[in-house]
Amino acid sequence: MKSHPRLSLNEQCKLLEIHRSGLYYKPKGESILNLKLMKEIDKYFLEHPYYGVERMTDYLKLDLGYNVNIKRIRRLYKLMGLQTIYAKPKTTIRDKTSYIYPYLLKDLKIDHPNQVWQTDITYIPMFRGFMYMAAIIDVHSRKILNWSVSNSMSAEWCTELLNDTVKEYGVPKIHNSDQGSQYTSDLYITALKKHQIQISMDGKGRALDNIYIERFWKSLKYEKIYLNPPNGGLDLYKKVKQYIEFYNTKRRHTEIGKVAPDQIFYQKQMAS
Repeated sequence: MKSHPRLSLNEQCKLLEIHRSGLYYKPKGESILNLKLMKEIDKYFLEHPYYGVERMTDYLKLDLGYNVNIKRIRRLYKLMGLQTIYAKPKTTIRDKTSYIYPYLLKDLKIDHPNQVWQTDITYIPMFRGFMYMAAIIDVHSRKILNWSVSNSMSAEWCTELLNDTVKEYGVPKIHNSDQGSQYTSDLYITALKKHQIQISMDGKGRALDNIYIERFWKSLKYEKIYLNPPNGGLDLYKKVKQYIEFYNTKRRHTEIGKVAPDQIFYQKQMAS
Protein backbone atom coordinates (compact mmCIF):
# COMPACT_ATOMS: atom_id res chain seq x y z
CA MET A 1 0.00 0.00 0.00
CA LYS A 2 2.87 2.40 0.73
CA SER A 3 4.11 2.00 -2.85
CA HIS A 4 0.84 2.98 -4.56
CA PRO A 5 1.81 4.63 -7.88
CA ARG A 6 -0.66 7.53 -7.75
CA LEU A 7 -1.78 8.10 -4.15
CA SER A 8 0.38 9.52 -1.41
CA LEU A 9 0.44 7.91 2.02
CA ASN A 10 -1.76 10.67 3.47
CA GLU A 11 -4.26 10.38 0.62
CA GLN A 12 -4.49 6.61 1.13
CA CYS A 13 -5.13 7.14 4.83
CA LYS A 14 -7.92 9.61 4.13
CA LEU A 15 -9.62 7.17 1.76
CA LEU A 16 -9.38 4.38 4.33
CA GLU A 17 -10.47 6.72 7.15
CA ILE A 18 -7.40 5.92 9.23
CA HIS A 19 -4.45 7.93 10.52
CA ARG A 20 -0.94 7.05 9.42
CA SER A 21 -0.19 5.07 12.57
CA GLY A 22 -3.29 2.97 11.89
CA LEU A 23 -1.92 1.53 8.67
CA TYR A 24 -2.19 -2.22 8.56
CA TYR A 25 0.82 -4.33 7.67
CA LYS A 26 1.45 -7.92 6.73
CA PRO A 27 0.86 -10.12 9.81
CA LYS A 28 3.90 -11.66 11.42
CA GLY A 29 4.22 -15.41 11.03
CA GLU A 30 5.50 -18.29 13.15
CA SER A 31 5.38 -22.05 12.84
CA ILE A 32 1.93 -23.64 13.02
CA LEU A 33 2.75 -25.04 16.45
CA ASN A 34 3.95 -21.69 17.80
CA LEU A 35 0.83 -19.93 16.52
CA LYS A 36 -1.34 -22.52 18.29
CA LEU A 37 0.68 -22.11 21.47
CA MET A 38 0.44 -18.33 21.33
CA LYS A 39 -3.33 -18.45 21.01
CA GLU A 40 -3.58 -20.79 23.99
CA ILE A 41 -1.18 -18.63 26.00
CA ASP A 42 -3.10 -15.47 25.16
CA LYS A 43 -6.45 -16.91 26.27
CA TYR A 44 -5.09 -18.36 29.49
CA PHE A 45 -2.98 -15.33 30.34
CA LEU A 46 -6.04 -13.05 30.13
CA GLU A 47 -7.59 -15.06 32.97
CA HIS A 48 -4.35 -15.79 34.84
CA PRO A 49 -1.96 -12.85 34.32
CA TYR A 50 0.16 -14.03 37.24
CA TYR A 51 1.24 -17.15 35.31
CA GLY A 52 4.93 -16.97 34.54
CA VAL A 53 6.82 -18.95 31.94
CA GLU A 54 7.31 -22.05 34.11
CA ARG A 55 3.68 -22.34 35.18
CA MET A 56 2.44 -21.67 31.66
CA THR A 57 4.76 -24.39 30.34
CA ASP A 58 3.27 -26.83 32.84
CA TYR A 59 -0.26 -25.83 31.80
CA LEU A 60 0.49 -26.34 28.11
CA LYS A 61 2.22 -29.69 28.73
CA LEU A 62 0.14 -31.26 31.49
CA ASP A 63 -3.30 -29.82 30.77
CA LEU A 64 -3.28 -29.42 26.99
CA GLY A 65 -0.75 -32.09 26.00
CA TYR A 66 1.74 -29.96 24.07
CA ASN A 67 5.33 -31.22 24.05
CA VAL A 68 7.05 -27.91 24.83
CA ASN A 69 9.89 -26.69 27.00
CA ILE A 70 10.49 -23.55 29.06
CA LYS A 71 12.89 -22.11 26.48
CA ARG A 72 10.21 -22.07 23.78
CA ILE A 73 7.55 -20.55 26.04
CA ARG A 74 9.96 -17.89 27.32
CA ARG A 75 10.62 -16.86 23.72
CA LEU A 76 6.88 -16.70 22.98
CA TYR A 77 6.23 -14.60 26.10
CA LYS A 78 8.84 -12.13 24.87
CA LEU A 79 7.43 -12.16 21.34
CA MET A 80 3.93 -11.51 22.68
CA GLY A 81 5.11 -8.78 25.03
CA LEU A 82 3.73 -10.54 28.12
CA GLN A 83 4.81 -9.50 31.59
CA THR A 84 3.70 -11.51 34.59
CA ILE A 85 1.90 -9.53 37.28
CA TYR A 86 1.79 -10.20 40.98
CA ALA A 87 0.28 -8.76 44.12
CA LYS A 88 2.75 -6.43 45.78
CA PRO A 89 3.40 -7.49 49.41
CA LYS A 90 2.74 -4.76 51.95
CA THR A 91 6.15 -5.46 53.47
CA THR A 92 7.93 -4.73 50.21
CA ILE A 93 10.00 -1.55 50.14
CA ARG A 94 9.99 -0.07 46.66
CA ASP A 95 13.40 0.26 45.09
CA LYS A 96 13.35 3.73 43.55
CA THR A 97 15.85 2.66 40.90
CA SER A 98 13.50 -0.02 39.57
CA TYR A 99 11.00 2.31 37.89
CA ILE A 100 11.14 5.37 35.70
CA TYR A 101 8.22 7.47 36.96
CA PRO A 102 5.91 7.01 39.97
CA TYR A 103 2.36 5.69 39.81
CA LEU A 104 0.07 8.72 40.20
CA LEU A 105 -3.39 7.14 40.19
CA LYS A 106 -3.48 5.65 43.68
CA ASP A 107 -6.38 7.23 45.62
CA LEU A 108 -6.83 9.78 42.81
CA LYS A 109 -10.42 10.92 42.24
CA ILE A 110 -11.00 10.68 38.50
CA ASP A 111 -14.13 12.66 37.70
CA HIS A 112 -13.85 14.15 34.21
CA PRO A 113 -12.70 13.28 30.68
CA ASN A 114 -9.11 13.93 29.65
CA GLN A 115 -8.01 13.81 33.27
CA VAL A 116 -6.28 10.43 32.90
CA TRP A 117 -5.40 8.43 29.82
CA GLN A 118 -4.07 4.89 29.91
CA THR A 119 -2.30 3.10 27.08
CA ASP A 120 -1.02 -0.39 26.38
CA ILE A 121 -0.02 -2.86 23.66
CA THR A 122 -1.47 -6.33 23.19
CA TYR A 123 -0.90 -9.37 20.99
CA ILE A 124 -3.73 -10.07 18.50
CA PRO A 125 -4.05 -13.67 17.21
CA MET A 126 -5.24 -14.03 13.63
CA PHE A 127 -6.35 -16.80 11.29
CA ARG A 128 -2.80 -16.84 9.94
CA GLY A 129 -0.07 -15.13 11.92
CA PHE A 130 -0.52 -12.36 14.45
CA MET A 131 -0.18 -8.61 14.93
CA TYR A 132 0.02 -6.08 17.75
CA MET A 133 -2.50 -3.46 18.75
CA ALA A 134 -2.01 -0.30 20.80
CA ALA A 135 -4.85 1.75 22.24
CA ILE A 136 -5.43 4.81 24.41
CA ILE A 137 -8.41 4.88 26.78
CA ASP A 138 -9.94 7.79 28.68
CA VAL A 139 -10.23 6.38 32.20
CA HIS A 140 -13.22 8.42 33.39
CA SER A 141 -15.51 7.59 30.47
CA ARG A 142 -13.84 4.31 29.36
CA LYS A 143 -13.88 5.66 25.80
CA ILE A 144 -11.25 4.27 23.44
CA LEU A 145 -9.85 7.50 22.07
CA ASN A 146 -7.50 6.04 19.50
CA TRP A 147 -5.92 2.77 18.41
CA SER A 148 -3.54 1.30 15.89
CA VAL A 149 -2.36 -2.07 14.61
CA SER A 150 1.14 -3.00 13.51
CA ASN A 151 3.44 -5.98 13.02
CA SER A 152 6.08 -4.45 15.29
CA MET A 153 6.10 -2.80 18.71
CA SER A 154 8.20 0.27 18.02
CA ALA A 155 8.45 3.45 20.07
CA GLU A 156 7.84 5.43 16.87
CA TRP A 157 4.51 3.66 16.36
CA CYS A 158 3.36 4.36 19.92
CA THR A 159 4.54 7.97 19.82
CA GLU A 160 2.67 8.67 16.61
CA LEU A 161 -0.49 7.23 18.15
CA LEU A 162 -0.05 9.51 21.18
CA ASN A 163 0.50 12.61 19.07
CA ASP A 164 -2.48 11.83 16.85
CA THR A 165 -4.68 11.41 19.92
CA VAL A 166 -3.55 14.69 21.47
CA LYS A 167 -4.22 16.44 18.15
CA GLU A 168 -7.79 15.10 18.10
CA TYR A 169 -8.79 15.27 21.77
CA GLY A 170 -6.45 17.74 23.41
CA VAL A 171 -4.00 17.17 26.25
CA PRO A 172 -4.80 14.98 29.27
CA LYS A 173 -3.56 15.88 32.73
CA ILE A 174 -2.02 12.45 33.38
CA HIS A 175 -0.80 9.68 31.07
CA ASN A 176 -0.42 6.20 32.55
CA SER A 177 1.39 3.22 31.03
CA ASP A 178 3.46 0.23 31.99
CA GLN A 179 7.25 0.31 31.95
CA GLY A 180 7.57 -1.23 28.50
CA SER A 181 10.50 -0.11 26.39
CA GLN A 182 8.21 1.84 24.05
CA TYR A 183 6.82 3.99 26.87
CA THR A 184 10.14 4.53 28.64
CA SER A 185 11.93 5.43 25.40
CA ASP A 186 13.40 8.91 24.99
CA LEU A 187 11.11 9.44 22.01
CA TYR A 188 7.90 8.76 23.94
CA ILE A 189 8.94 10.57 27.13
CA THR A 190 9.96 13.60 25.10
CA ALA A 191 6.53 13.69 23.44
CA LEU A 192 4.78 13.56 26.83
CA LYS A 193 6.95 16.35 28.20
CA LYS A 194 6.43 18.43 25.08
CA HIS A 195 2.68 18.29 25.68
CA GLN A 196 3.25 19.00 29.41
CA ILE A 197 1.49 15.79 30.44
CA GLN A 198 2.15 14.33 33.88
CA ILE A 199 3.77 10.91 33.52
CA SER A 200 2.50 7.95 35.55
CA MET A 201 3.87 4.43 35.27
CA ASP A 202 2.80 1.12 36.76
CA GLY A 203 4.96 -0.46 39.41
CA LYS A 204 6.69 -3.50 37.95
CA GLY A 205 4.37 -6.49 38.11
CA ARG A 206 1.46 -4.55 39.60
CA ALA A 207 -1.84 -6.24 38.76
CA LEU A 208 -4.27 -3.33 38.95
CA ASP A 209 -2.29 -0.26 37.93
CA ASN A 210 -3.38 -0.31 34.26
CA ILE A 211 -6.66 -2.14 34.83
CA TYR A 212 -8.96 -0.16 32.52
CA ILE A 213 -7.08 -0.81 29.30
CA GLU A 214 -6.55 -4.44 30.37
CA ARG A 215 -10.31 -4.87 30.73
CA PHE A 216 -10.79 -3.48 27.24
CA TRP A 217 -8.35 -6.02 25.77
CA LYS A 218 -10.30 -8.81 27.41
CA SER A 219 -13.61 -7.51 26.03
CA LEU A 220 -12.20 -7.06 22.53
CA LYS A 221 -10.71 -10.53 22.38
CA TYR A 222 -13.59 -12.48 23.89
CA GLU A 223 -16.36 -10.55 22.15
CA LYS A 224 -14.74 -10.18 18.73
CA ILE A 225 -11.29 -11.61 17.97
CA TYR A 226 -11.59 -15.13 19.41
CA LEU A 227 -15.06 -15.65 17.93
CA ASN A 228 -13.95 -14.87 14.38
CA PRO A 229 -10.16 -14.58 13.98
CA PRO A 230 -9.19 -11.89 11.43
CA ASN A 231 -7.92 -13.11 8.07
CA GLY A 232 -5.28 -10.56 7.16
CA GLY A 233 -4.44 -7.00 8.15
CA LEU A 234 -7.37 -5.33 6.39
CA ASP A 235 -9.84 -7.76 7.97
CA LEU A 236 -8.28 -7.09 11.37
CA TYR A 237 -8.60 -3.34 10.89
CA LYS A 238 -12.26 -3.64 9.88
CA LYS A 239 -13.12 -5.92 12.80
CA VAL A 240 -11.39 -3.74 15.38
CA LYS A 241 -12.92 -0.56 13.99
CA GLN A 242 -16.38 -2.14 14.05
CA TYR A 243 -15.94 -3.35 17.61
CA ILE A 244 -14.62 -0.05 18.94
CA GLU A 245 -17.53 1.84 17.39
CA PHE A 246 -19.87 -0.56 19.19
CA TYR A 247 -17.83 -0.37 22.40
CA ASN A 248 -17.82 3.43 22.48
CA THR A 249 -21.38 4.10 21.34
CA LYS A 250 -23.56 1.14 22.37
CA ARG A 251 -21.86 -1.19 24.86
CA ARG A 252 -23.17 -0.33 28.31
CA HIS A 253 -20.61 -0.28 31.13
CA THR A 254 -21.83 -1.06 34.63
CA GLU A 255 -19.07 0.92 36.32
CA ILE A 256 -20.08 4.19 34.63
CA GLY A 257 -23.82 3.86 35.21
CA LYS A 258 -24.80 1.33 32.53
CA VAL A 259 -24.27 3.75 29.68
CA ALA A 260 -21.88 3.82 26.73
CA PRO A 261 -18.52 5.64 27.01
CA ASP A 262 -19.37 8.29 24.42
CA GLN A 263 -22.34 9.40 26.49
CA ILE A 264 -20.14 10.10 29.49
CA PHE A 265 -17.23 11.54 27.52
CA TYR A 266 -19.18 14.05 25.44
CA GLN A 267 -21.66 15.05 28.16
CA LYS A 268 -18.83 15.94 30.50
CA GLN A 269 -16.89 17.64 27.70
CA MET A 270 -19.86 19.88 26.86
CA ALA A 271 -20.45 20.67 30.53
CA SER A 272 -16.85 21.64 31.22
